[in-house]
Amino acid sequence: MKKITIGAAGAGRAFTLQMDALKYVYGVDIRKKTIMGRRPEQVIPMKEKYGFEKDVYDYEELISDPEIDVVHILTPPYVHEEMTLRALEAGKHVICEKPFIGYFEKATKSEMYAEVQRKLEKIKETAQRTGKKVMYADNAVYAPSVIRTADFIRAKKSKILFMKGEESLKGSSSPVAGYWSKTGGGTFSRNGAHPISMILWLKSQEALARGESIRPVSVLADMEMISPALTEYEHRHIDARPVDTEDLSTAIIKFSDNTRAVVMATNIFLGGVKDYVELYCNDGTYYCKTTMSDVLKTYFLDEDGIQDMRLSELCPSKTGWNNASCADDLLRGYIGEMQDFMECIAQDREPLSGIDLACECTKIIYAAYRSAEIGKAVEL
Repeated sequence: MKKITIGAAGAGRAFTLQMDALKYVYGVDIRKKTIMGRRPEQVIPMKEKYGFEKDVYDYEELISDPEIDVVHILTPPYVHEEMTLRALEAGKHVICEKPFIGYFEKATKSEMYAEVQRKLEKIKETAQRTGKKVMYADNAVYAPSVIRTADFIRAKKSKILFMKGEESLKGSSSPVAGYWSKTGGGTFSRNGAHPISMILWLKSQEALARGESIRPVSVLADMEMISPALTEYEHRHIDARPVDTEDLSTAIIKFSDNTRAVVMATNIFLGGVKDYVELYCNDGTYYCKTTMSDVLKTYFLDEDGIQDMRLSELCPSKTGWNNASCADDLLRGYIGEMQDFMECIAQDREPLSGIDLACECTKIIYAAYRSAEIGKAVEL
């Protein structure tokens, strides 16, 4: 296989998650050439920690390098569309973090839904014309529990009758998370993308195994800002501070085979991260967790000596009984994701999580926003 030369745009949390996972990729020779960001005080430490050769502060300089094969887009979502299109036009493959793209200006949700579909078609056309791959970095699809469930679904040719997925947590550490202009949505976009992707991918595996065509046909949703009703004292453990985005969301997805899926996403859950998908099938039941592994339990009376150690994601206290993070990169799907993406580039094949899944997930997110606004189901 040829050596894969990578460039990365962004040097924040998403960058560290993907770069940590890349260390475990085998069978593909990877060269980390260029990291791009806005602030040297953030970029240079990341360059040194992960062994990149060069740091730049202009995206054009990154994508114009003829040696770079693929660009990791690890920036805030409001620049994903532009960066993806520019990288494709420059002849680069793209790995884009979730949420894929969005709409960030003031408009009705119906206008947003229509415009997002136009944007998605433009990206698909550009990828097809340039012959470059768009890989959708939703790690949840690659969680071992999800991959193993798909093995059983294909082997048994099961019929998935109902699915339920959720990602809930106590808020976001980002200071701009509550602003639509920066995030393109609230919990349903940021958190809900994971269970939506898992649900869509597992339904696609069912369809593949049974030789059927199954697609989502409608979305019915409800959204609300719950946390602003709390007093400051009541709010003290919840980090959600929405300005014009929802912190509580639920949607029902109807499929062409008349089955259903329910997706929940909130920023009002205490106790870490709740991320799972359940399947009720004609011949089995599955409960897939992608976070909060219980392979290691800890009990501490104090935090002496472990103040700087992460116990588990968004778990504020280390005292008492807790489920400690263990093999997070693997169990949450990051290692499988990076292995698949690097092999796809080296072998010229399509990824498990590619442009079709990215577009379908994004379309459902904005159909849900439109549904919540008009108070009825939206036909896809």
